[in-house]
Amino acid sequence: MRKSRTFGMPRIRVRALAAVLAALVTTALGTTTDSAHAAPTAGVHYVALGDSYSAGGGSSSTYLNDCNQSVNSHPHLYAQLTAPDTFAFQACGAAKSTDVLDKQLTPLNGTTTLVSMTIGGNDIGLGTVMTTCLFGSDAACLEAIATAETTAHAELPGRLDTLYDAIRTRAPQARVVVLGYPRFYHLAVPDCPGISATKRTALNNGADILNGVIRDEVAQHSGFVYADVAARFTGHQLCDSSPWLHALNWPIGQSFHPNAAGQSGAYLTALQAAA
Repeated sequence: MRKSRTFGMPRIRVRALAAVLAALVTTALGTTTDSAHAAPTAGVHYVALGDSYSAGGGSSSTYLNDCNQSVNSHPHLYAQLTAPDTFAFQACGAAKSTDVLDKQLTPLNGTTTLVSMTIGGNDIGLGTVMTTCLFGSDAACLEAIATAETTAHAELPGRLDTLYDAIRTRAPQARVVVLGYPRFYHLAVPDCPGISATKRTALNNGADILNGVIRDEVAQHSGFVYADVAARFTGHQLCDSSPWLHALNWPIGQSFHPNAAGQSGAYLTALQAAA
């Protein structure tokens, strides 16, 4: 008896071909289904943490919420420019490292790719230092700065280590950009109304010490990078003709904070270079 053929091929070959095609179709369907439910491809998932320097205090006349978050802040500007897949704006005015640890880390997870942060100023009492130096004597100002510097050396490193470790645990893949603080005054300007040269020099030295502590702690954590902003304020410090910082301002908490130009010209550019 003659064997039946289909399109000129023996039945056994047809069965074999059908089995191969079935396997290919099953594999293809399985791949399509898995891809449809798989995690999205890696994109940019950005979380902004920190204090008023990140929230944007002093950069606007109106704010988004009680944390003094501003559309002129460098995290908000960066998100507008780069359009990350997700953006969580957690920074809050007056925050200390413990506040970031307790209240701001929720959005961090394994998909987070970028974190930015300013923190440390409130831990050493920067607000008290500002108020004392604006309204007190030279001696009172120097004493307040000395106290802040002692705290920066003795207590801030441990607080930052605890915070940095928590960030890395929650966001193991993230690049973490820790931005510093400005040197507030242009000391070469001989006359700066309202504040003595003694106070100006001491405030700048205090900022250098704070930044140095932060930079040293950042260097001990893999995937963290320190972004200096002090040099970016050159020519736009207090006493310069076009400052990017507030001097004595109301509300008092805006004093010594970047204005909108400082957020975009110094902080945003530093973040762009380091991210």
